[in-house]
Amino acid sequence: MKNKKKSISLIESTIPIFILIILLAYNVFVYGDEAMSGSNQFILLIGAAIASIVGFNKGIMFKQMIDSVSSNIKSITGAILILLFVGALSGTWLLSGIIPTMIYYGLQILHPTIFLPSCLIICAIISISTGSSWTTSATVGIALIGIGRAIEIPEGMVAGAVISGAYFGDKLSPLSDTTNLAPAVSGSNLFTHIKYLTITTIPTVIITLIILSLINLFTISSGPTDHQYLLKTIGNTFNITPLLFIVPLIVVFMIFKKTPPLIALFVGTVLGGIFAVIFQSSVINGISGDTEMTFNGAYQTVLNSMTTETSIDSGNSVLNDLFNSGGMKGMLNTIWLVICAMVFGGIMESIGALEKISSSLLKLGKSTFSIFASTVGSCLAINLTASDQYLSIVIPGKMFSKAFKDKNLAPENLSRTLEDSGTVTSVLIPWNTCGAYQSGILGVSVFDYFIYAIFNWLSPFMTLIVAAFSIKIKKLK
Repeated sequence: MKNKKKSISLIESTIPIFILIILLAYNVFVYGDEAMSGSNQFILLIGAAIASIVGFNKGIMFKQMIDSVSSNIKSITGAILILLFVGALSGTWLLSGIIPTMIYYGLQILHPTIFLPSCLIICAIISISTGSSWTTSATVGIALIGIGRAIEIPEGMVAGAVISGAYFGDKLSPLSDTTNLAPAVSGSNLFTHIKYLTITTIPTVIITLIILSLINLFTISSGPTDHQYLLKTIGNTFNITPLLFIVPLIVVFMIFKKTPPLIALFVGTVLGGIFAVIFQSSVINGISGDTEMTFNGAYQTVLNSMTTETSIDSGNSVLNDLFNSGGMKGMLNTIWLVICAMVFGGIMESIGALEKISSSLLKLGKSTFSIFASTVGSCLAINLTASDQYLSIVIPGKMFSKAFKDKNLAPENLSRTLEDSGTVTSVLIPWNTCGAYQSGILGVSVFDYFIYAIFNWLSPFMTLIVAAFSIKIKKLK
């Protein structure tokens, strides 16, 4: 006989979340930077187990929970493959000298006194062009992190500037999936949505640019005294040539032409391997141990760069840290975390906890401002619990669309709020797919870059300020 399903209360819905947050906080305290290596993953499974106990108590069948978990994991198949290919791409781009070449020229162009605002602007331009914050971080972002390390700028600052620029561009790009998703679920259209986004997005990025400039001015020196020595060492280790920029330009062009990211990353990875053979024979021979290049030696070295750890000894400790890649293997901790997060999110969704939290927030929406605030709160709650930025757009978008309409508010108000609070905050949560990805690919923990990702945590506040003062709140005709 089947158990009779009982409705879940708000307190019951939030119990797994509170326990999860407490356990994660303690776990990070104990493990520090090593928390991502497995302990955080198991904590997420503990949170899922607690949520399932709540579900069993409410008559939710085990199969229903597992089906929801399966659906969640299926939805991130593309993201997992992207993570693997990003790992492979970073390996071949290191071996081929593409990333070292970016660092080489970047050291000469990007002066330490303007480095952080430059990072934001560069990443914003690339992200607007490609529509992808992930691709921006995986290509230009990695190089900027490397340049920052070389000139002794704290990694958290650089990562925060990179992420701020990447997500600014992602928000305003018509090529972005989230920028298309938000108006789709709210009932607006793409270009109306983008135009309306500028009301909150432009002031936010200007404030971010000013703050990063001030941080740069007062906390960053002119850079290390061995600046020229670093350039010489890079030049001695790799064959530096502008021709290596052909590969990233091809990748960016492919994405700009709406080529699926997986295909673009695959092409970039293969081209990186080919260019390694053409331009970096001495590096390949040094790793393989051959006196001259052989087919087997080149094959093994290139394939290892895609799949496992690659280390290139330059004779300089700073550069040795940069000239290191984990390949596909280096992405496994991140993938592991994402899968465990999807297990937690799937269980929470199946027991009705996500819907309950969102509906409870919806009840607070009596005034115009409270509707905006409830939407922001709902997006943040789902980013914390479901661990996926798409769900943080879709679920609140579906739930609040009628409320906005009843208040005579145009749908672009909702679509903008979804982007301001759902899309950009996902990267600030370590177990969220976006937080896990950016932390993994940039090699900087969320806790280190959180405060410097100013654009991302400022965006929800900006949308609330605009709502509170009724600044250009569009009404239905």
